[in-house]
Amino acid sequence: MRSLTVFQIGLGVTVMVGAVSVATAGDMVLIPKGEFTMGSSEHSDEAQHQVVLDAYLIDKFEASNARYKEFMKATSHPAPAYWDDPRLSKPTHPVVGVSWTDANAFCKWDGKRLPTEAEWERAAKGPQGDNHYPWGHMLDPKKANYGQNVGRTAPVDSYPDGVSGFGVYNMAGNVFEWVEDWYDLNYYKTSPAMNPRGAEKGYNFANQGPVKVLRGGSWLAPETSLHTSHRFWNQPDNNSYGVGLGFRCARSVQTVSDEAVQTGRDAFIQALVAMGAEKNADAMAAIEKALASDPGNQEYLATRELIQKTMKKK
Repeated sequence: MRSLTVFQIGLGVTVMVGAVSVATAGDMVLIPKGEFTMGSSEHSDEAQHQVVLDAYLIDKFEASNARYKEFMKATSHPAPAYWDDPRLSKPTHPVVGVSWTDANAFCKWDGKRLPTEAEWERAAKGPQGDNHYPWGHMLDPKKANYGQNVGRTAPVDSYPDGVSGFGVYNMAGNVFEWVEDWYDLNYYKTSPAMNPRGAEKGYNFANQGPVKVLRGGSWLAPETSLHTSHRFWNQPDNNSYGVGLGFRCARSVQTVSDEAVQTGRDAFIQALVAMGAEKNADAMAAIEKALASDPGNQEYLATRELIQKTMKKK
């Protein structure tokens, strides 16, 4: 049974991907279901292996100071390290000084989650699935902020020529990015091929406790940290690399079969026809049938709300 990947964001905006390429939805990028080569031959903890991921969304940009300020105001979450550092605290720059725990809390507040390590790497490698850098296979100093070539963070929408093939910004340099997974030296050797979620527990680095994975390099880190398979790590409550620690969020998408989509659309049309004839009970029955086929469809939910309001006025 073939299926469509359906994601609704905002009011009345729906993105559907079947056998098509990438689409964007607001400030997130929809990465279609697909296979890619995860890892590289450069380090022992990056053993190459094939991975297949279901479709998902990932933030086009790293989380900014402006957005993190909204999070702090809404939740009373404490400010991260370096919050008042004028080099690093500009609204359009990525938030830094955050622990994994901070990043995880932000993503949950924003209705999202941290990306898995595999999701992060696929978004960085692009549709080809094997890029050494987000933009291709050759290092280009003009396409990333690393090695103190700028001396501070850069705005989250900087380096447009360095975006990945999926259109995701700053997957190399600017700030290291927390991902969901625990870090394990040998996980790639036993990782499942389909939607890997990371090791069950993290490597106890220097007897300081288990560590989470960091990806992408930073404005301070050398060029060796920029390649799309490079893995780094830190304890989840530790921000000891704080001036270069940030994150971006991801979100799962809903998969609906072709048959369910068609059933929902047919019922939705029936609901509209019934509404036009002022047969509100019939309209409600039809829209409930549409929602049974596609429960998260914002257009159907808005129509049901409209029918309910109309029925209350009668």
